Amino acid sequence: MLCPLHGAGTDPTRLVGRTISRIVASWHVCEGERSEAPLDVWLIDSEGESTRISTGSDGCLIVESAAPHEPYDMGEWGRIEVGEDLGDHPFLRHLGDTVASVAEFAAPRTGRTQLEIGFPDGDRVRADCWEGDLRLTR
Repeated sequence: MLCPLHGAGTDPTRLVGRTISRIVASWHVCEGERSEAPLDVWLIDSEGESTRISTGSDGCLIVESAAPHEPYDMGEWGRIEVGEDLGDHPFLRHLGDTVASVAEFAAPRTGRTQLEIGFPDGDRVRADCWEGDLRLTR
């Protein structure tokens, strides 16, 4: 799916048949409060490849091959924490599961808008951009 601003990213269908072996996420923390949802999620699969799911400034959903970045400080605006066990989100219940299906949805001007990843038990996790933020739902 081609985003005019961020390019095509990676093909997430490569996750089908692979096991999610690690999940890393980044969170914004300011004045002791953590964001409700992660800013980025990295699915590290049984092949050792890392798929980053995030949002773009143009409202697209970014899906790319990228390793997790380091945590960083933003001064008065807080900091970004990055780790495997920092907060709850729908992908966590699928750690160790094999990906059964992947579906992508797009809009002509913004590229990818939603990504849905399915698992053998029939559960699905949907990632989309909601008001500029990454939203993960089941």
